[in-house]
Amino acid sequence: MIYESSTLSVSYIKDGIAELKFDAKDGSVNKFDKNTLESFEEAVKALHALTDLKGVVMTSGKSAFIVGADITEFTTHFDAPSEQLSQWLSDVNDTFNAFEDLPCPTIAAVNGFALGGGCEAILIADYRVADTTAVVGLPETKLGIMPGWGGSVRLPRLIGCDNALLWITGGGNNKADKALKVGAVDAVVAPEKLREAAVEMLEDAIAGKFDWQARREEKKTPLALSPIESMMSFGTATGMVAAKAGKHYPAPMTALKCIEKSASMNRAEALAVENKGFVKLAKTDVARSLVNIFLNDQQIKGNAKAAAKTAQSVDKAAVLGAGIMGGGIAYQSASKGTPIVMKDIAQSALDLGLDEASKILNKQLKRGRIDGKKMAKVLNNITPTLNYESVKDADVVVEAVVENPKVKASVLAEVESCLSEDAVLTSNTSTISINELAKSVKRPEKFCGMHFFNPVHRMPLVEIIRGENTSDETIATVVAYAAKMGKSPIVVNDCPGFFVNRVLFPYFGGFSKLIDDGADFAQVDKVMEKEFGWPMGPAYLLDVVGMDTAHHAQEVMAQGFPTRMAKDKPDVIDAMFEAQRFGQKNGKGFYNHSLDRRGKPKKDVAPEALELIAGVNNGAKEFTSEEIIARTMIPMVIETVRCLEEGIIATPNEADMGLVFGLGFPPFRGGVFQYVDTMGVAAFVELADSYAHLGEMYQVTDGMRAKAAAGETYYKA
Repeated sequence: MIYESSTLSVSYIKDGIAELKFDAKDGSVNKFDKNTLESFEEAVKALHALTDLKGVVMTSGKSAFIVGADITEFTTHFDAPSEQLSQWLSDVNDTFNAFEDLPCPTIAAVNGFALGGGCEAILIADYRVADTTAVVGLPETKLGIMPGWGGSVRLPRLIGCDNALLWITGGGNNKADKALKVGAVDAVVAPEKLREAAVEMLEDAIAGKFDWQARREEKKTPLALSPIESMMSFGTATGMVAAKAGKHYPAPMTALKCIEKSASMNRAEALAVENKGFVKLAKTDVARSLVNIFLNDQQIKGNAKAAAKTAQSVDKAAVLGAGIMGGGIAYQSASKGTPIVMKDIAQSALDLGLDEASKILNKQLKRGRIDGKKMAKVLNNITPTLNYESVKDADVVVEAVVENPKVKASVLAEVESCLSEDAVLTSNTSTISINELAKSVKRPEKFCGMHFFNPVHRMPLVEIIRGENTSDETIATVVAYAAKMGKSPIVVNDCPGFFVNRVLFPYFGGFSKLIDDGADFAQVDKVMEKEFGWPMGPAYLLDVVGMDTAHHAQEVMAQGFPTRMAKDKPDVIDAMFEAQRFGQKNGKGFYNHSLDRRGKPKKDVAPEALELIAGVNNGAKEFTSEEIIARTMIPMVIETVRCLEEGIIATPNEADMGLVFGLGFPPFRGGVFQYVDTMGVAAFVELADSYAHLGEMYQVTDGMRAKAAAGETYYKA
């Protein structure tokens, strides 16, 4: 043994050939945390000290090579002074450079994920052989940063500038065959042949069959680009990245500019440029927000894994009510391997549900994401039925009938009588109290809410609503099932609107007040989309939700929270509803909806909507972007804080993920609590106080005021 630590080892496996194996003893995956980086530095020093070294093969003892840097340590580095962060990057690069400069050929044997720092680690080897399970990539821009350990320097010199720009600015993962096609790896073999193939290729390099010195030199010298080629590559890429990333996400453009600036430089100079770019991005609020989202997502996944340990096994599910929602739920369950029965009282509804699943699958088939065999398997996992006979063996049943409390109560009571004592019954409702619905079942401890968002196959969030009698085992089972479906479940307590809709409707309330005071809804949408970053402004979102749905939910919220959500006179949503301008579902709302020549949806400001608004508002008035953002966002923020203080949602982390995954809250802002922490709690309270005269929706809680006075944040520093 040449060197050994708790995370990696170095030993001779053949005459003069050493194996550097990453194999963390205390974890299920390899990652570049502080201990691993320190061990890697010591291992490289030990290799340099050998006098009989002929070659090095870099391997992994895990199912994944190296999943990347330890992101849980990022915030510590990001909070450090810029000089300290820069020095940390330089120290890691010194180690990576030292490996790259070993006086013998090197090869990386890549299995499973080699992402971020893991991908940068394989780039320092002279050659790379991957097995068919390998996935490589540099996803740093998705975290608001860029490669910092040489990825933006070595990858363009290895696979060409255009390919590298696509990989780095897009931040996508790349399977082995794609990596081979562009030259990111040199060979792809079956998993059982990986180590053997890597050693054989290394021996060929040692024997002089490959010019490994020339291959290494390519990564250390300037890019071979003529001035015209450089202008074309970077000019084209700049336009594409600007259009795709937009102004709120600076990382892709910063990475591009760093690659462009360093194209004519050697390794040392280029790494210095990368270092500055990384440090600059790491200090942005965007990076902090995106890293926070990643960590919050990991927490939700961890909660789901913990739930699975006490959950009942779900081998068969059922959904009651077909149609668009039922079909979406059936598709999601079936596509992730859990057979599901889709029950309805009408054959036409079953046909609609199957059509919904088929439509999703056909799109994937056309795009090459699945084959016919996979499509058939998913459809075979869905059993349509008009009776309860096929439902009786289900472990979990999702009721997804019409949003009517009497109908739901009747269906729940009916299906419960057909199920086993152990079966879990859930209701997919967006507004109806779970505690009220629980009165219709005999086993309330086996009942909870399971709120999916439309379209089911695209929206990652599922709200699991705990009733006052719901058992912990029931919650664990439904959380585990949602995670098995590929969803991100958050558990909330019962109240009008639960969590997501409860905080959405004060946002709509703020919008309605703005319109009532004379704001132009098209301007409001533009500000909230372009300036704040929502995927849709409030008027457009109301059109998508449906004015009839919004009108009903608004009444529920007003009954539940009359002092702040009830209205003293009809508002714009009432006017739209009365005029039967329901939005996209009938083509008429704030906008008139149609298809363009290519068959894609388009919207135009509806003159009829402007006339309706003129009948309910106090005359047109100009508002600044800052006023529009404040008047719509303050009510949402305060209601979210109320939900945390009342225990409707357990943590700021889960609240923020609920908003990002359920409503499309701008990821670069990180969610409501990250947004408030970034602004400063005291600064938010001061802003809200300036609008407090507009009503209770704009008045902060005592708890928030106390937190502001104490200088505290919602996320612990």
